[in-house]
Amino acid sequence: MQPKDDDEEIIYISKSELKREANEAADLGKELMELAPAQLDKIPLDDDLRAAITLANKIRNKHEGFRRQRQFVAKLVRQADPEPIIEALNKIKNLHAQETVKLHLAEQWRERFMSQGNDAVQAFIDQYPGIDIQRLRQTLRLALKEKAANKPPKYYRELFQIVKEQITDQ
Repeated sequence: MQPKDDDEEIIYISKSELKREANEAADLGKELMELAPAQLDKIPLDDDLRAAITLANKIRNKHEGFRRQRQFVAKLVRQADPEPIIEALNKIKNLHAQETVKLHLAEQWRERFMSQGNDAVQAFIDQYPGIDIQRLRQTLRLALKEKAANKPPKYYRELFQIVKEQITDQ
């Protein structure tokens, strides 16, 4: 018999902890499979995991095959280092949240234009000086006429696009 080395510690991980880690890996794998290919390219994945996710998305409507592939993706996620993957996912989620905020801001400006008119336009110009003022005023005028005539909201939508472009450029 060999003497035991005192420096070696046996780390006991409970069955519950192992299950918790497996469920977290499965959830992370599920999130990865729900991403668009362009978003998936921004996440640091090894080739096997990337290929498994791509295959899972291809066989999504084959129930049993998809279930097994989802389990395989979870296994590969457990073997990989999850920290860089989680960090990249959080960046993608945050970008999505920022885009949503910009869209809501553009909607608020458009509604303000429609209710306050030139006062709101001047406030927008002061905040975003790079905008094409003539185009903004003309589109607002046409949107107001369109609303008064009860016509389809063509210029109302165009007004939103003008504001959105200016906000996202800043």
